[in-house]
Amino acid sequence: MGENLLLAFALMLVLEGVVPFLAPQAWRETFRRLIAMSDGQIRFIGLSAMIVGLLLLMIFK
Repeated sequence: MGENLLLAFALMLVLEGVVPFLAPQAWRETFRRLIAMSDGQIRFIGLSAMIVGLLLLMIFK
């Protein structure tokens, strides 16, 4: 279980690093847009990402 969690964390870091590496200007613009959003909008995006992630885990496991 612990090994799988570390592997998942490592994969997340790799995926999180792809956009800043390949398109730093787009990454910077995305953060400019995020700063302009309200807390509720950001929470909704986070909740949506968690739900999609959980659904994918359930489908592929």
